[in-house]
Amino acid sequence: MSGLHSLKLNLSKLARCPAPVRIGAFLLILLLFWVPLAGPIVLLVRDPNLASILTLLLLYVEFIVLVRLWGLHVYRQPNVLWRYGLEFSRRSGQEWLTGWTIGAGSLFILFIAESLLGWLTWKPSTSLLQVVLEGLLMSTALAFAEELLFRGWLLDELQRDYVPTVALVVNATIFAAVHGFKVQFPALILLGATLVWAKRIHGERWFGGWRERLALPMGLHAGLVWGYYVVNVGQLIEYTDRVPNWITGVDRNPLAGAIGILFLLGLAVGIRQRTVADR
Repeated sequence: MSGLHSLKLNLSKLARCPAPVRIGAFLLILLLFWVPLAGPIVLLVRDPNLASILTLLLLYVEFIVLVRLWGLHVYRQPNVLWRYGLEFSRRSGQEWLTGWTIGAGSLFILFIAESLLGWLTWKPSTSLLQVVLEGLLMSTALAFAEELLFRGWLLDELQRDYVPTVALVVNATIFAAVHGFKVQFPALILLGATLVWAKRIHGERWFGGWRERLALPMGLHAGLVWGYYVVNVGQLIEYTDRVPNWITGVDRNPLAGAIGILFLLGLAVGIRQRTVADR
């Protein structure tokens, strides 16, 4: 009991530490609990894809449990998930659907524009319904997990110490870095910033502070991932190679091409114009 009490006291002291220390401490605790459980899964499960899914699922379950304890013992906030913007309500459902429509619709507009320019052709798919349903499930789960992590917990930690603009830049850069330093790195930074702006569209006063909701960026993220999943996994398009792949996207990834960056830039400008002014 004394050890547990000591741990709680040490956690409460973290609230006075700078953001990099708090973030590092949280991730260290998360890994200390995750690695001993994830290791046996990797060793015992023969299917690499199944092992990857199980370890990631375990990671996000532990993240949600830890983040609730983090809010309770570090900040004395038992409703920290609500503070992050996680809300299950009719209002949030409408915002999620709006974001999903914008994300999926914008991506298909991009592909349609490329087909009109003669850069790609559409192909039929015999498994389209299956791909659509799989993509919807996968994209919703992925967007929920990543937005709760990046635009929920991480953004909240940054905004406790830094002005909104600095918090946005750091959040977007970390988001891109976690996904790898690849050709699409600049596009991922822009996407990360767009998702922060999407969260800031809907804000409200809360006990003298300011709270932003996660439903819109979750929907936007899910819509973008779903659209790409359906087109890519469903093999709905074939590039004609009339223009170099640095324009349409390296390795069939639109975010790794000039047209994809321009598409994201337009989406970012449209979202940014609707955000609540920096406080």
